[in-house]
Amino acid sequence: DLYRKVFIFRKDPSDAYVLLRAKLEQPLQNFTVCLRSYTDLTRPHSLFSYATKAQDNEILLFKPKPSEYRLYVGGKFVTFRVPEGHGDWEHVCASWESATGIAEFWLNGKPWPRKGLQRGYMVGAEAAILLGQEQDAFGGGFDVYNSFSGELADVYLWDAGLSPDKMRAAYQSLRLPPAVLAWKNLSYEVKGDVVVKPRLRE
Repeated sequence: DLYRKVFIFRKDPSDAYVLLRAKLEQPLQNFTVCLRSYTDLTRPHSLFSYATKAQDNEILLFKPKPSEYRLYVGGKFVTFRVPEGHGDWEHVCASWESATGIAEFWLNGKPWPRKGLQRGYMVGAEAAILLGQEQDAFGGGFDVYNSFSGELADVYLWDAGLSPDKMRAAYQSLRLPPAVLAWKNLSYEVKGDVVVKPRLRE
């Protein structure tokens, strides 16, 4: 249980990462991924990387610059332009549904205009899921200049799209539905220079 704790990626650039274990029985037709990050990086960095043997960017939450987030599904991406952060925690949730190809992006509890991506696609279930690095091969192929440096917390993955109420609940750290990956019950392995510490502030 990592409640009120954070992963601190100490080095910049870094070869460290956290490997997450999820039990996925079948391919994903819908998903929501949420997390909180705290960093002063201005270079590109990966926040959440879900790779299969067939596709290294099966699901990727990536920040190419301070004013942009990218959501990849099956190797294709959409860009969400955001105001530059003010050196504070940023909470993001991204969801996608295969039937409509609609991608949603929420920043700090607010929805951005929805975009279209990979309608009819299926996200593979046999995945390597990493925090802190962007996979260019299954479970590896890292470029340290896409690595994350800073603090990460409140990581969740659901095999469903969350309702607007639940998106806001995730931002406010309220009760959430059972998840494939849940911060309060996370199966993980630290690889390299990552430290678990209490969160300093809300």
